[in-house]
Amino acid sequence: MILKQYYLSCLAHASYLIGDETNGVAAVVDPQRDIDQYLEDARRQTLDIRHVFLTHFHADFVAGHLELAQRTGATIHLGARAEAEYAFQPMGDGAEIELGRDVRLRVLETPGHTPESISILVFDHAASPVEPTAVLTGDTLFIGDVGRPDLRASIGWSADALGRLLYESLHEKLLPLPDDTVVYPGHGAGSMCGKQLSKETVSTIGVQRRYNYALQPMSRDEFVALVTADQPEAPAYFAYDAMLNRQVRQTLDDTLDRTLQPLGLDAVLRLRQDGAQVLDVREPPDYAGAHVCGSLNIPLDGKYATWAGTLLDPATDLVIVADPGGEQEAALRLGRIGFDRVAGFLDGGMGAFGSLTELLCRTARITAGTLAELRQTDAPPVVVDVRTEQEWRAKRIDGSVSIPLNRLAERSSEIPAGIAVVHCASGYRSSVAASLLARDGRTELFDLVGGLAAWEAARLPVTSD
Repeated sequence: MILKQYYLSCLAHASYLIGDETNGVAAVVDPQRDIDQYLEDARRQTLDIRHVFLTHFHADFVAGHLELAQRTGATIHLGARAEAEYAFQPMGDGAEIELGRDVRLRVLETPGHTPESISILVFDHAASPVEPTAVLTGDTLFIGDVGRPDLRASIGWSADALGRLLYESLHEKLLPLPDDTVVYPGHGAGSMCGKQLSKETVSTIGVQRRYNYALQPMSRDEFVALVTADQPEAPAYFAYDAMLNRQVRQTLDDTLDRTLQPLGLDAVLRLRQDGAQVLDVREPPDYAGAHVCGSLNIPLDGKYATWAGTLLDPATDLVIVADPGGEQEAALRLGRIGFDRVAGFLDGGMGAFGSLTELLCRTARITAGTLAELRQTDAPPVVVDVRTEQEWRAKRIDGSVSIPLNRLAERSSEIPAGIAVVHCASGYRSSVAASLLARDGRTELFDLVGGLAAWEAARLPVTSD
């Protein structure tokens, strides 16, 4: 049996290739939208990908099921409760697929994270004729956590109702499995589909039974209260992606062919004037030094997809500004979350401006020491902390105003007139915030270099609740 995990760190997403070497038939589970790695590995191991499974309609990325079906002719399999625009084979509880003489897949309906969620038992007959070797749990069971049940309010499901289904799925379908059954989840640490996922991406049922906080003995009501409390706020694009995963849409190959078009400076400025979003993916110091006026800075080296999905409008054209060679990665990672309306990229990056420096804008930056001195003057600046409220309550600059980055656009009017200094933990989110406020017309604006970490390194005081 071949069972390979693919882990995409930027989305904390795990996908899988399962193959039977006796006859060369394979299945891919929860593929990412760029599918070449599955095709290459299948070719190298003489496997024919005939099946592609989605364990549920993912909210944090657009899956590659349509891409695989188009390129290989594979059948798409979804849970029996799923409804989608494209052709698929519904898989009810206990439905099986034989990949070959040695490998068999059995579906378990495990609703809770979503109504249509399934898990997939993997049987390797060469190892055991009756016991499963592994279980692919999608977003039902993670390492150290379980799937959050609060993401389907927009389609009529309450967190309480799904939480109760999740409890049943865990206790009636997954926990009865043998302790040595290997658990392969759909996400790891960093995913917003749970609240305390482990950095580990593989475990066993026995280990999870012992150490996973959500699997300890408790009543159904206690479980629902526990797993619905303190969940991070879901990014705005989650509902958009969950819907895209139900729909017929263009494949990534089609969209990248269109989006990776070089644009001259005049074309970029004209598109900006016409309302296009200008996305600068360079690092904060480079963006601060010079950028296209009105552009939004979301650096590639960070939670790029999450913040792009939170702050950009998928229905509005956008233009990428990157260091030459970086536009491919920027567009690909947008495509992974279904943001396909990329009009092109600035050909030559910021070098396209040449001597036309009057067309550029800059972000003023301030050090922790200078900010501390300004706070002692008669007209101190307002300090805006764009971290989450939980981070702000745990530790903050005294007197700072908490406006989380994901709420900054709608709450910017709360920032008093005068000089404002934005900061986060280390400088990534504050660069995004400064670009957003400047785009919306704020002028007396500074970005704190190094964020709260630099403030503490300078031995300046912090407070907390």
